[in-house]
Amino acid sequence: MSPFRAPNGVKQHLHEALPPWFADHARALPWRENRSPYRVWISEAMLQQTRVETVIPYFQRWMAAFPDVTSLADAPLESVLKAWEGLGYYARPRNLHRAAILIRDQYGGRIPEGPGHMGALPGIGPYTLAAIQSLAFGRPMAVLDGNVERVLTRLLASEAPVNDPKVKNGLRDLAGRLMGDLDPRVFNEGMMELGATVCLPRNPRCDICPLRPRCRGAKSDPARYPVKQKKKKIPVVEVGAAVTWRDPETFLIAKRHPEGLLGGMWEFPGGKREAGETLDDCVKRELREELDIQVKVKAFFMHVRHTFTHFHLSMHVFHCQWNGDDPKALDCADFRWVRFADCATLPFGKADRRVLAALEDFLNP
Repeated sequence: MSPFRAPNGVKQHLHEALPPWFADHARALPWRENRSPYRVWISEAMLQQTRVETVIPYFQRWMAAFPDVTSLADAPLESVLKAWEGLGYYARPRNLHRAAILIRDQYGGRIPEGPGHMGALPGIGPYTLAAIQSLAFGRPMAVLDGNVERVLTRLLASEAPVNDPKVKNGLRDLAGRLMGDLDPRVFNEGMMELGATVCLPRNPRCDICPLRPRCRGAKSDPARYPVKQKKKKIPVVEVGAAVTWRDPETFLIAKRHPEGLLGGMWEFPGGKREAGETLDDCVKRELREELDIQVKVKAFFMHVRHTFTHFHLSMHVFHCQWNGDDPKALDCADFRWVRFADCATLPFGKADRRVLAALEDFLNP
């Protein structure tokens, strides 16, 4: 039994007010044109935890490069990661690629329509499954993203913390009951649109909200909802990294293992500083362990700060001189000696792209 009950009259009011509001206020977005299961799938993978304005150019470039499942499956993973570069959450493009290969090989290039088969594909969780099933196939499955969570918790003035999995499940169940026999596309996209454009995290526009007459939160302080449990303080991970020069124009990069954080991406080799270790010694040790080479640390180059989901990265980058030993991929998937121009077609994470940007200025003063 769901712990959430909507106030009396909310469902009926929502069914009467949401469809005409959405018809009048829906934004013109590229994935709403020529809608197909593939386009819904890609857009929803990109939109999770990412602003619409950021996603639009990525989606358009992606569709130009990989217009269907087969073209995505046939593409090298490196090209897929490069097309995603800058969106973060790099497990998503790896899962898209893996799933596309399975769809090509097992389903003849057609995305399986059944929830059971689709839900078994890599990277298809409850949110993505509900989005594709409802928006592409019209199945009555409720989508619960941050926008919908905000609308629902304000409707109820709910004090339950939305980052509790049990609360999320209860809100998803509530959304399904509120959907009822309403067109799933209209309900899901209407609720997401409402959260994205009216029921804003700060300064919600309650005066123009079609659900205001039945919203408990609007009668008090809507901005206090949704409530979240306090997160644990995330640690700082200190890293030493190297721009290792073979000659004045050629330097060494390494490819990360295909699984895990930034899997399959290229980087400047290095790693986590151990307790009591100097940054110079950290860089030397990491390059021995990763590539079986000795380097001389010449000079500090730059400091990069970047925040991942579970930790803050503090990366200290040094210019290093190669000693002439042939590198070996001991603790990386691959390595290359490159010039700056070679990196334009290779996928790098955000922190390493900042190093590349600084290198461009260094090489072209």
